[in-house]
Amino acid sequence: MKGKRIGIFGGTFNPIHFGHLRAAEEVRYKCQLEKILFIPAYIPPHKNSSDIASSKARWDMICLALSNNDAFMPLDIEIKKEKISYSIDTLKELRNTYSDSIIFFIMGIDSFMEIKTWKNYIELIENYFLIVMSRPGFELENAKLAVPSKFSSKIFFIRKEEDFNRTLSAPPQIFLIPIKALNISSTEIRNMIKKGESIKYLLPENVEKYIFENRLYQK
Repeated sequence: MKGKRIGIFGGTFNPIHFGHLRAAEEVRYKCQLEKILFIPAYIPPHKNSSDIASSKARWDMICLALSNNDAFMPLDIEIKKEKISYSIDTLKELRNTYSDSIIFFIMGIDSFMEIKTWKNYIELIENYFLIVMSRPGFELENAKLAVPSKFSSKIFFIRKEEDFNRTLSAPPQIFLIPIKALNISSTEIRNMIKKGESIKYLLPENVEKYIFENRLYQK
């Protein structure tokens, strides 16, 4: 397929950490994406908002984390709307904005296993390329259990970039990407901060500095 390949990586990023960044880099390399757009949700529909930093704080941390990587770009499309974020709506808007590009929606297998709870999930699967990343504690092979059987033949395991280029055709296509994930979670980082433990080397140094300067996630 012709066109620039752009990945869409949404999430709470509460806070962004090296696990997010390393996963995105492996997907970028294996799928030969020109750019990956990091899109923080304003109010995530599947999250308890009581322990979520403000949208401004999460946006600031993403900008800091991506500041030295031209292939990763922050985008505040959902934050600006100041309402609950639904992936299908964001993807429709981005398809218009990047009409000359091929868009790939990136998510973890943990999120994909809940896709039937998403708004208009059938429309999402039928009209967009999905990239599903492995994650510790989840089996990529179980992806077929998360969607109606009619999509079973549209699920592809990608272990190297040659597999991806050979397989890529047109939606619906769901690409399963095993990655060497760093076993880091935002929840773990927040809990460590509350306990007064060190979070050094779990996230970029400038993000760590921002967290403590702004007293985020502390009791």
